[in-house]
Amino acid sequence: MLRTALRNVLAHKARLAMTVLAVCLGVAFVTGSLVFADSTTAAYRAAMSRNYADIAVSVTPLSPPGTPAARQYGALDDALVHELSAVPGVASVRPVADGSVTLAAKDGTPMRAGGMTGRFGAAYVPGPDGRDSRYPLTAGRAPRDSGEVALDRSTAATAGYSLGDTVVLAQDGPVLTPRLVGLVSTGDSRVNAGGTLAVFDKATAQKLFAAPGHYNGIDLAAAPGTSQSRLADRVTAVLPAGRAEATTGAAQAAQQSVLVDTKTHAYQRLPLLFAAVSLFIGTFLVANTFTMLVARRSREIALLRAIGATRRQVVRSVLTEAALTGCAASVLGFPLGLGVATALPGVLDTSDDLLPGGPLVVGPATVLAALAVGVGVTVLAAWLPARRAARIAPVEAMRTAGQPPSATASRIRGIAGLALTALGAGLLFSLSGAAGATDGSLRTALLGAGVLMAGLIVSAPLLAGPVIRLLGRLTARFGVEGGLARDNALRDPRRTAATATALMISTALVCALAVVDESTGRALDAQAAAGLSADYVIGARDTTTAVDAAAVRRLAHVPGVRTASAVADSTITAGSHVKTVSGVDPGTVGDVMKLRFLSGSARTLGPGRIAVSRGFARDHHVTTGDRIEASIGPGGGDRDRPYTVVGVYQDNPTAQDVLGYRAEVQAHGYLRDSVQRVLVRTTDGTVSARLEQRLRAAVSDSPLLEVQDRAQLVREQAGVAGDFMTMVFGLLAVGVLISALGMVNTLALSVAERTREIGVLRALGMHRSGVRRMILLEAVCVAAFGTLLGLACGLCGAWKVGGLAGGAIPQYSFSPPWPTLALVVLLSLAVGAAAATLPARRAAALSPLRAVAAAQGPR
Repeated sequence: MLRTALRNVLAHKARLAMTVLAVCLGVAFVTGSLVFADSTTAAYRAAMSRNYADIAVSVTPLSPPGTPAARQYGALDDALVHELSAVPGVASVRPVADGSVTLAAKDGTPMRAGGMTGRFGAAYVPGPDGRDSRYPLTAGRAPRDSGEVALDRSTAATAGYSLGDTVVLAQDGPVLTPRLVGLVSTGDSRVNAGGTLAVFDKATAQKLFAAPGHYNGIDLAAAPGTSQSRLADRVTAVLPAGRAEATTGAAQAAQQSVLVDTKTHAYQRLPLLFAAVSLFIGTFLVANTFTMLVARRSREIALLRAIGATRRQVVRSVLTEAALTGCAASVLGFPLGLGVATALPGVLDTSDDLLPGGPLVVGPATVLAALAVGVGVTVLAAWLPARRAARIAPVEAMRTAGQPPSATASRIRGIAGLALTALGAGLLFSLSGAAGATDGSLRTALLGAGVLMAGLIVSAPLLAGPVIRLLGRLTARFGVEGGLARDNALRDPRRTAATATALMISTALVCALAVVDESTGRALDAQAAAGLSADYVIGARDTTTAVDAAAVRRLAHVPGVRTASAVADSTITAGSHVKTVSGVDPGTVGDVMKLRFLSGSARTLGPGRIAVSRGFARDHHVTTGDRIEASIGPGGGDRDRPYTVVGVYQDNPTAQDVLGYRAEVQAHGYLRDSVQRVLVRTTDGTVSARLEQRLRAAVSDSPLLEVQDRAQLVREQAGVAGDFMTMVFGLLAVGVLISALGMVNTLALSVAERTREIGVLRALGMHRSGVRRMILLEAVCVAAFGTLLGLACGLCGAWKVGGLAGGAIPQYSFSPPWPTLALVVLLSLAVGAAAATLPARRAAALSPLRAVAAAQGPR
């Protein structure tokens, strides 16, 4: 039986090639994601080991981050540095004053490398020889005072700075404009991966990142023969109790390893999603191919049964063919996966998340996973055809090359399909968008969509008849060829359904994602400027920075500005709910926000008085005049205190959940006594490049702040939607490619089965072009069937799954992107037509005489 399986694989290698290619894509994505994760993890850990190579013990303050700097870093001073240098086993001591600093390029564009974690600032700490071994100079000299700075070579080159230029940067607050006096190099892998580095003199760095005369860390190197743990114990004995702690370099590296594992697992999601789609759709191609091959070889299988082969041997033979096919797919998919792993850093590496470079790491687990996926998926998909082949009685198989499914089996399949479809529809329609997109409702919606798709897949053979007959009315206009194409598609509904299923799945996924993306994009576009009557928004790029009070005053005096209203953002905790609160000025908020109060007014805001959104009022059962116990500030603030509700307004994304008195919110904000946004209303209600330039000048062109008008806010949201659409069309490409392979395979096998029939048609006078047209129309019918089912499933799922966002985004509405959907339909039909090209050409090339001779049979 093994030799038989090998012979069958070689005899049908052309038929199995499409199956190999389909499974190969899934194997490639699985391999690529695993190799990429292993390589990235190894690169991160190698980078961490280099960063901590010379650090045996690090001393850091124990005070909470919110503690005033003078108190937080008070224990880490030069006296402690001198004391630590005398500890036995210490080879060297290096005080550290570092943090995050944002640079602007020479053209004024902020350098947003790696978010806040990729923008580094540090102190130049010279050793006894006058040089800093951590940041060796490559050009110029070290900075000596606050008016000078040194940059990493790559940072300077990227920003366009040269020695002597004025560098624009900011750490937190006013913009600094030091002169570039030196260039340094560094072994820090985060900087070498694309981060930025600015190096200051020690006094300036202490002022920026710690406190004058103090450090935010001290690194110690161990003398030969001294272990890190022993040195940490000795250092701990010297440190002031409760004010500083010692951590070994190994412990810090271990902490970083946990973060690395979390990050690399997140990177795997996108390629694994493509792998899941590829393998899921490819399963139907494998099952359909082996079903057709088994049907063609039924006489051969019957003969094997007649000469003594058992059912188990027949099953093993078919599964062996599947395993060999899967092995071939794994062998081809593995090197393709290495190419995917090589390309992924360019796809996933963004300015907000830097990936370290390094060689590809291919472990034995990855090789085994690729083999298991290729073989496992193929064998699993071929199991049902193998079981079906083994159940055919020898005499019955010898009598005919194929038997239609029994009425009982069709009835059971129909009942199961209808039950699954009804269950999936019931789960979807049981949801209500008013409750919002909770974890439970999203799980229910996704489960309902999945069950609905499964029901359509099971019911597809029953749906094929009426749908193909309806489509046949269109193909009948092409004459006899159109009628024959319809009849051929109806000849075996199960085969037609299996062929169309792959296209149905890819169409449903793309349709659902495209609809949700379009609807959410429009809602976010509307939300970006909804509730905003201001013409400009000046805001911090992240919650770690703020707009300083002096900048707010300057903005109010810019020519052309009517109102500049500062907003302090924070959180408010009421019971178990944590919501957002905007601290505003009662006198100016009405001029910059579109507030529609259902009761009360913002003019009465003050200490202890808040206005709440309609959603907040509904959730907490409060209305104007009621009192509520709450606390303002991250982490729940200090303690709950009573607040009087002075108004209820329609939900407003600009105002957020609660409006509070700005001075009160500032005292408990993300950054105390600071504001995160300034809403600017112009005198004539228009925006201009000149006015925007004035506003930027008012905030000193700080790279920490961005100035946006309403149109720019909308475009920013559109950019997020564009990235999502790229993924959507990537899924479409994968699904369509596998669907095309399946259609080519099915049509080729179908043409082989109908050799005599096609030859007789040619002998009766049908032209070659008529044969090609018949095969082409059959393929288009099958593609249209799969596309219609996919559209129905995708639209229904997107309607309910996306509709849950209505509870979180009031502007959300079901908005199908009809041009995109039309493009998907046309593309699907084009794929069907393209897939029929080779089979149609082969069918048209059949010799009528040979076909007639074959029809008469041997004499």
